[in-house]
Parts: sequence; structure tokens; C-alpha cells
Amino acid sequence: MTALSRPRKYIPRRTRGLWFRRLMAIIALINLILVTFDVSYIRFRDLYLKVAPEFTIWYGETFKGIEPDRTTTHYLETVVLLEEQVSQTGLDSIQARSILSQLQQQSISIIDENPFQIANKSGTLELIKNKMRDRIGTDSAKNAFLDFWSEPYLRENGWSQEIEFFNKDIQPLFETNYFRGIAIDGGPIDLFWTIDVWFILPFAIELLGRSFYLSRLYKNLSLLDALLWRWYDLLLIIPFSGIRLPLLGLLRIIPVAIRLNQSQLIDLEPLQNRVNRFFISQVAVELTEVVVLRIIDQVQNLIQEGNVTQWLLSTGSGRRYIDINGVNEMQVLSQRLTNLLVNDVVPQLKPEIDALLQHSVVQVLDQSPGYKGFRQIPGIGGLPDQIAHQIVAQVSENAYDVVRAALQDEKGAELTQNLLTKLMNTTRTEVQKNGMIDELEGLTTALLEEVKLNYVRRLAAEDIDRLIEQRYQIYNVTQESQ
Repeated sequence: MTALSRPRKYIPRRTRGLWFRRLMAIIALINLILVTFDVSYIRFRDLYLKVAPEFTIWYGETFKGIEPDRTTTHYLETVVLLEEQVSQTGLDSIQARSILSQLQQQSISIIDENPFQIANKSGTLELIKNKMRDRIGTDSAKNAFLDFWSEPYLRENGWSQEIEFFNKDIQPLFETNYFRGIAIDGGPIDLFWTIDVWFILPFAIELLGRSFYLSRLYKNLSLLDALLWRWYDLLLIIPFSGIRLPLLGLLRIIPVAIRLNQSQLIDLEPLQNRVNRFFISQVAVELTEVVVLRIIDQVQNLIQEGNVTQWLLSTGSGRRYIDINGVNEMQVLSQRLTNLLVNDVVPQLKPEIDALLQHSVVQVLDQSPGYKGFRQIPGIGGLPDQIAHQIVAQVSENAYDVVRAALQDEKGAELTQNLLTKLMNTTRTEVQKNGMIDELEGLTTALLEEVKLNYVRRLAAEDIDRLIEQRYQIYNVTQESQ
């Protein structure tokens, strides 16, 4: 066999292009990690500053338009200037006292103007004020700052100890404040799209290529339908930073999870099965209750409006009925059921029927004094019972043969059908007499209402826990069998 004629090895569909699916899944996962970091950056910036301060500051300045707030930055610079001055000339020098006076004024301005409000960090300013009040032991934040930045307080409580408290507990809180620039659309600057676009482009190309391929493969599939075939991939190509919908970016977890599962990098089938079972167990009872109640309500309405009675009692000529096949289904069903009973069911039940008939005949004969006396004649014994058994068997056999012969005969079948028709017509006629219809409608409606009150509404109260328990029992049994 030559190389050209050698058969090509079959590759299962799920493993075809597996390397490409895995590559795209990993890229989607990296994109999701970046999106999650970007969405959470503003909210958790203080935490990121503690973990990676340099990277956090660089990212904020580069992609979020964040820059240090001038007021709080100047305030911290003044504290550094005070430390340098004290180290050179001491705390009681004129230069040091001048800087302390500046810090007092700046502290009052910060409390009044609240530069933290622009960054939505007013809570941080309140935390600073609380720490200063606790340190000084006063209820006024302004008095606390005035006393703290005074030469007598710092000399009495120790300059080194107090400035260490400020640098350790107060300065990091001031450093978290920032100013964020405004974009041309009126919102805060957000340049994450400059990163996201390099992920959107390959996903968009892949989606278009797959959609075009599917539309050519399936002639009846339009390009739009092919795009919607994997609608979740659209979440990977919709930008979110520019339209001020950050939570839209987190929805990319849906296509990422699906891609990771399809590329066999992770197995989400057990999780999906558990979610499905949980959802079904929670809604099954309520959904069943609603459906059953709705059906009962519809039946009650049909009965109260007289539709059921009109259908049951009306004849074929006066009823508007849509026939789709030209066959009288009721007549055919009655014939089929009659043949089934006579030819298949009754022969198997004949011994039981004969025994019941014999028992009934013997009981009736036992009530006759002559029959009892006949049984007491010596030598007769159980002969009367045997005779009764033979009579019953013969009568049963003859009756069965008559019925079967009647059905096999065209005339007999016609007479049987006439009997059934006469039975139904007579029943309709008799039911309409003496106001029985209204009584039956009222009783049926009341019965359905009692069913709703006594049985259906109890489902939501008592069946949820039982269904959940049964669900897990069935799951364990199926898992063990597999």
C-alpha cells in the first residue's frame, strides 16, 4: 500500500483542533483576569497598594487617569519638611513653629473642604479624624489636629513617638487619596480599552470566521443565525470600559467557562449537573403546583360555562367539530377495545370468571331447602356442586362463543355497535332529565375545588425537602450503577 492510498486516520470531532480551542481558551482566561482586576481596581485600590504599591500606582496613572491629590500631597510634603527642620534646628525653633502653624491651617482646610470626596473616599477622612481624636482624647477633630501639631504637645508626649504614630497610622491613609481626570464624555478617564482591544480583535475574527463557515456548511443557516449560534462569544467582543458598564465585563466568565470546558482544560460537567439538579428541585414543586392548579381552574371554567356538558350531550349533527382524517375515532376505538377484551383479555380471565359464577350459583342454590335436602342423600355427596360447575362452565363457554361469533360476523358487529350507540344516546337523554346536569356540574366543580385546597396546595409546604432528599438518593444510586 502506497503512502497516497493509505487511509487517513479518523480523528474524533471533539479532538479536532483541540490545540486551537485550548489556545483561545487560555487567551480568554487571561483576558478575564485582566478584566476582573480592572473592574475591581478602584474599589480595592487601597488593598492593591499594600500588596504591590508601585504597580498599582503605575496602572492607575496609565489607564485610569489617576494622579496624586494636590491638597493631601502638599500636606504630606509639609510633614516631611517639618521632620527635616526638627532634625536640623529642633522643635522649639522659629522655623519649626512656623511649619507647625502651616500644618494646623492645612488640617483645618482639609476637614472643611474634604479633598477625599472627589475620589469617593470620605470614609477615609472620617477614619483619620477618629484616629486623631482617639490619640488626643477629644471629641473635636479640629481641636485634635490643632493640639497634635503644637510644640507643647509634641514636646510633652515625645516628638519621635508622635511623628512615628503619624507616619505609621495617618500617612498611609492620606496616600490613598487621589484625583481622577475627566474624559471628553464627562465620565472619569478609563483607558482599559487600549488593552482590551488586543483581545477583542482575535475573538471577533474567530467569531466571524466560524459564523461564515457554518453559514456555508448549512445552506439554510443565515450569517446572523450563525453568529447567534454561540451567542455567549459576543460577550468577548463587546467593549465595556468605554460605555461605563463595568459589570458587563464580568459576564465574560460565561464564555470563558464554556471554552475551558470544551477545550478539556477543566471539567464542568459535575458542576453543571449539580446546578441543574438544584434548580429543578427548587422549582419543580412550585411549577407543578401552578400547572396543576391552572389545569383544574380551566376544567372548572369549562364545566361552569357548559362546554363539557354541551360536548358530552350534543349529537354529531348539531356540533361544530373539526375532522382531520375523515375517521370516527370514537367508533374505531370502541371496536378495537371490544375486540381486545373479547379475543385477548376474557380468555385469560375465564377460569376466574367461572369460579366466581360457580360460587354465586352455589350460594343461591344453597338457600333452596330442596337443594340442601338433595345434597344430604347418601351416595350423592358433591355431585350437585359438580353439576353446577359443569353448567356454569357450559353457559360461560356458550356466552363467550356467542359474543365472539357476533363480533366476527358483520351483522353481529353492526348490532353490537348499534347497542353501544343506543347506550350512549339513552344515557345523554336520561341525564338531561330532572335537572341532573346542573347538579353534576355543581358537584364536580366543588370536588375540584376541594382537591385544590386539600391536596395541591400542600405540595409547596411539605414536598421540597423530600424531593431534594430523593434527588440525591437517586443520584447516588445512578452513580454507583455507572
